[in-house]
Amino acid sequence: MIEALCALLFGLLIGSFLNVCIYRWPLDLSVVRPRSHCPACEAQIDWHDNVPVLSYLLLGGKCRHCRAPISLRYPAVELLTGGIFFLLVYRYGLTGNAFKMCTFCAMMVALCFTDLEQRILPDEFTIWGTVLGLVFAIFAPSPDSTARAVLWAIGLESSGWIVNLAAAAVAAGLPAGLLWFGGWLYARIRHRDGLGFGDVKMVALMGSFLGLEAGLAALIFGSVAGSVLGLAYIKITGNDPATYELPFGTFLSGAALLIVVFSKPILGW
Repeated sequence: MIEALCALLFGLLIGSFLNVCIYRWPLDLSVVRPRSHCPACEAQIDWHDNVPVLSYLLLGGKCRHCRAPISLRYPAVELLTGGIFFLLVYRYGLTGNAFKMCTFCAMMVALCFTDLEQRILPDEFTIWGTVLGLVFAIFAPSPDSTARAVLWAIGLESSGWIVNLAAAAVAAGLPAGLLWFGGWLYARIRHRDGLGFGDVKMVALMGSFLGLEAGLAALIFGSVAGSVLGLAYIKITGNDPATYELPFGTFLSGAALLIVVFSKPILGW
C-alpha cells in the first residue's frame, strides 16, 4: 500500500506536467520555458500555487492575481493520472509492467484532452510514444499470442527480445494500417477526409504498448463509442454531422484506459 500511495503522489506530479503539455504542445510551445503563468493575465505562478489539486482548491479555482477562472481540466488530469498510477502499482507492484502501463496511461490522459480541446494529437506523444512502446516491449512485453502467431505465419520463429520487439511492431503497424486504409477508402468514396493521420499514429502508439489483441480491442471499443456517443452529441447540440469534427482520439484514449484498468479480468494480464 505504501508503494501505491507513493505512486499516487508521483502521478499527481506527472498530471501537473501533463497539463503543461496539453496546453503548450498543440500551440508548438516549449514545455520548459517560460515558467508556468496564468493565460489570462500572464502573471507567473509561484510554486505554492502550483501544488497539484491542493492549490486549485485553496485558490477556489481562480488565479491569485486576476481572479480569472482556472479550467477544471487541471485538477481532473492530476486526479485521473494519480488515481491510475495508484491502481496499477497496487495491482502489479513496483514492476516493469506497472511502469510501462503508467507511462502509457499518462500519454493517453494527455491525448484525451488535447484532442478534446484542440482536435490535435501531438507527435511528441504519438510518434515518440510509439518508439517508447517498442523499447518497453524488449523488457516488459505484452502477453500477445496473436501477434506472435502472425510472426510465426511469416516464418519468424526466433525467441527472446527480438520476437518481443517484432511482436510489438506488428501490434503497432497492423491496426494503424487498417485504420489508415479505412480512412483512405472513406475519402475515395465520400471525396472528403473522415480521419486525421494523427489518429493513425495514435493507434500505432496503442498497439506498441498494449499488443495486437488489446490494441484492436481499444480501436473497436473507441470506434463504437465515438459513433454512438458522438452522433448522439451532434444530434442533441444540433451540429451538422457532415462538417462537425469528432475528437476520435478522445474516444480511443478512453477505450485504451478502460482496457488497461480492467485488463486483468478481461484479457488475463
